[in-house]
Amino acid sequence: MDATTCPQCQSDLAYHDGSLWNCPECAHEWADGAAAAAPEEDAAVRDSNGNALADGDAVTVIKDLKVKGSSAVVKSGTKVKNIRLADATDGHNIACKIDGIGAMNLKSEFVKKA
Repeated sequence: MDATTCPQCQSDLAYHDGSLWNCPECAHEWADGAAAAAPEEDAAVRDSNGNALADGDAVTVIKDLKVKGSSAVVKSGTKVKNIRLADATDGHNIACKIDGIGAMNLKSEFVKKA
């Protein structure tokens, strides 16, 4: 595969635009060789305000969240203590226990560091 082939959809219609390659079929953008080998930016989990989160932090929910498979709702302003960061492909990167609801996973975009 060369730089003109899209790594996502294998299209050969990719074009170079400034410092990135673009694919018109799937809208994927990527850097070529030297730039692609550069280390990624800080991969830390961040809250809705951009603060880095760590295991054991306390967070506050910023939006009412429906609990899947239940009629319960996690209300905005609910404080969650002792979070654990999880590697999740579905975007739910915080594992925690919420009083009255139990163990669940949250997305970091719906919490702020307390």
